[in-house]
Amino acid sequence: MFINFFYLLRSEGIPVSIIEWMTLMEALEAGLAGSSLTGFYFLSRAILVKSETQYDKYDQAFYKYFKGIESNEKMLDLVSKWLENPLPPRQFSEAERDELLKKLGMPDWEALKAALEERLRTQQGAHHGGSKWVGTGGTSPFGHSGFHPGGIRIGGDSHSRSAVKVAAERNYREYRSDKTLAVRQFEVALRRLRQFSTRVDGAKDELDLEGTIDATCNNAGRLKLVWTRPRRNAVKVLVLMDAGGSMTPYARICNQLFSAVHKASHFKDLKFYYFHNCIYDFLYLDASCNPRQAVNTESLLRTLDGDYKVIFVGDAAMAPSELFMAHGNIFWELDNEEPGIVWLERLARRFPHSAWLNPIPASHWDTMYGQQTLQAIRRIFPMFELTLDGLDNAVKKLMVRK
Repeated sequence: MFINFFYLLRSEGIPVSIIEWMTLMEALEAGLAGSSLTGFYFLSRAILVKSETQYDKYDQAFYKYFKGIESNEKMLDLVSKWLENPLPPRQFSEAERDELLKKLGMPDWEALKAALEERLRTQQGAHHGGSKWVGTGGTSPFGHSGFHPGGIRIGGDSHSRSAVKVAAERNYREYRSDKTLAVRQFEVALRRLRQFSTRVDGAKDELDLEGTIDATCNNAGRLKLVWTRPRRNAVKVLVLMDAGGSMTPYARICNQLFSAVHKASHFKDLKFYYFHNCIYDFLYLDASCNPRQAVNTESLLRTLDGDYKVIFVGDAAMAPSELFMAHGNIFWELDNEEPGIVWLERLARRFPHSAWLNPIPASHWDTMYGQQTLQAIRRIFPMFELTLDGLDNAVKKLMVRK
């Protein structure tokens, strides 16, 4: 049953296992889908999809497989024509809304579906501003840009958020793992940077259950409490972010990362610095790269332990001279006697657990401006896209023991 749907899901990148598929078959046999395609949609998604980041892929696969089963394509084209040239969205006052709520009421879903089927059979043309036919504006339960407390929006944009069912929407596009990250996703991904240890400094104020059991047994059954330090995250993180210039189009996502990093409170230590295009003698405390708010890079290398997890954020694109030549720093007042690539190699040697996040899609890395410097930096640091998948892979790389 639906075996081609199983293969379609897998071809769309949803890792459905045989065990999960057999579980779905058992659920269908038990009648849990309610004998409806809508029921099957939610049931199969609940059983087969492991992460909300795959919901959009699931929706697309579901549409490909089941499109046309419950609706006639010609009828859809006809309804689309009825909804052309809509009336402007009508603004209802609170008094009008209250009156309409009393008058129209809330129809049940089965009655609403039956009414829509009846309209589609009998409607002869476009209707706008009315209260019955499929159209725009007005108070009809079918169409868009109007108001009805329990209608079905068909096409258009939602204005009153009153539709019982929104037709043909993909509500999970922004959940996809190949989309650019948001603050919340950053926070969740950064929590994966953890390595719990009881060796972190602190008072021994947490009961060691296993130690207490052993000590009690060794004490002839007389209770002997053993205390230990709480297990805390021992990971230390250093974030180095490119700011300005070619990174300006990505300022929003970088600001989101900045916010997420600074909200993180689970690291043993967290440091955050900026650079412009490449790292030289100084790192900066703010995105303006103000020389008066800077720390010496050499001093940082001497004072920080090599067990910091280092995350670089930047497009790695610059003029070759900025990376390969001495005195290549574009800031005239700041001279660098050693090329930027020398500084990057020093950082890589000092911090073996490091990764580079690039906001530019990987498909452009071989053809974009600055590809020469990007490829050179990729040979020093493992580079990943600034997406949820990219950050996940970067975190895995950072946590590998060397």
